[in-house]
Amino acid sequence: MDPDLIARFDADLARIWPEEEREGPLGLAVSGGPDSLALLLLAHAALPGRIAVASVDHGLRAEAAGEVAMVEALCAERGIPFTALAVEVPRGNLQSRAREARYEALARWVREQGCGALATAHHADDQAETLLMRLARGSGLAGLAGVRAHGHVPGSEILLVRPLLSWRKRDLETVVAAAGIEPARDPSNEDEAFDRVRVRRHLAQHDWLDPQALAESAGHLAEAWRAIEWYAQLDFEEMVHREDVPDGPAYRYYANVPRAIQVETVRRIVAELGGQVSRAEAGRAADRLWRFENASLGGVLAVPGSERLEKIGLEVRVWRFRPEPPRRVH
Repeated sequence: MDPDLIARFDADLARIWPEEEREGPLGLAVSGGPDSLALLLLAHAALPGRIAVASVDHGLRAEAAGEVAMVEALCAERGIPFTALAVEVPRGNLQSRAREARYEALARWVREQGCGALATAHHADDQAETLLMRLARGSGLAGLAGVRAHGHVPGSEILLVRPLLSWRKRDLETVVAAAGIEPARDPSNEDEAFDRVRVRRHLAQHDWLDPQALAESAGHLAEAWRAIEWYAQLDFEEMVHREDVPDGPAYRYYANVPRAIQVETVRRIVAELGGQVSRAEAGRAADRLWRFENASLGGVLAVPGSERLEKIGLEVRVWRFRPEPPRRVH
């Protein structure tokens, strides 16, 4: 493999998973498609003897078992530890449920293998498609930030890294072709019933839309979102106070920050009280509270008010949160 490609991958990985923070091998989620096969080849070249691979069969396509077997054979040729994972996908939103089942299985595997992190093969074209789809849906900043370069496997504290976010899909196809490997092709990637496929074709038909530039914009938005997350954490620590009252825990929130921060803090308070709400729901509740109207969300009752802080000589808004009382049944 071209040493420049190996060095590029190594540098991209180091930015999101520094060498000094690594404990255990890097786990790779490899489906057998061109993107994840390129991830396998690059990681094997950059981290020889320090990777492990898992492939997930969702039981949704007859070809999947053969694709898993193909990945297993490639790993055996290179002496890479391999595990095949089979999952059952519950009924419902097929793509969403498959993703949940996949990550749940991968999280268990990472723990069993003692991997330090899990890597997936999301790339710049994926990022550009995600940004356009979310713009079309009116997403807020958290959604427009797109696929994060690093985070956690959903529902766990396992580090999730995506070292290929600056790579174009065509670059990854070239890596796989140079190795003489024929990747698997998922027919759903050509099915225009899916929004992503239609967006992908739109990008291909309009060369003035540069996927690399769109991906970079998503990266800038992700930086802005990290700043909001930092501010929201500070807001919760300094402006939210727990109160133990006779009917259970309650929270008092001095809500005098921009709305975007209020939304995150309201969601955190509701979570602390055992509820769960979307950002849209928290935003609507914050708007009501700002107008001095009660709000009910996620099984939590929020009541607005104000207090004069003599130390600073200002009247400040105070919102109080507690579990909603049981509804009376007549």
